[in-house]
Amino acid sequence: MFSPPQPKDARLPHNATPVDAAHCPCILIVEDEPIIAIDLRIIFQDNGYDVLGPATSVDMALQLLNNARPDLAVLDVNLRGQSVVPVAERLRSLQIPFFLSSSYETAQLQTVTVLANVENVRKPFEERRLLAVARRALGST
Repeated sequence: MFSPPQPKDARLPHNATPVDAAHCPCILIVEDEPIIAIDLRIIFQDNGYDVLGPATSVDMALQLLNNARPDLAVLDVNLRGQSVVPVAERLRSLQIPFFLSSSYETAQLQTVTVLANVENVRKPFEERRLLAVARRALGST
């Protein structure tokens, strides 16, 4: 379904630079819409990230977290009618930063403790903003 990882130089467009030349951060993508998941994967890979997933369900995301430790995660809030809260709680317990990519309004998310005050790159997202939020979450500029 997805192509295998390519050498770092092959996956970076001629005008892109990795987030950190010494370390390619690994980002977990949790998204149930195939086209959006593929877009996220391409955007992050093209900008020097290693990608884990995409996980299309809560169970799949939790399984990935049992086997790997990403540096960062991007989460859709609703995965086929299931809340992403268990994944967010697991990430928080592992001290892995995360942000949201969801069509939910910020006010709707404030009532869920683990999602309150988490940055949300609203769908449809803009690549520049998505990457800026990822860098902020990682603590880089």
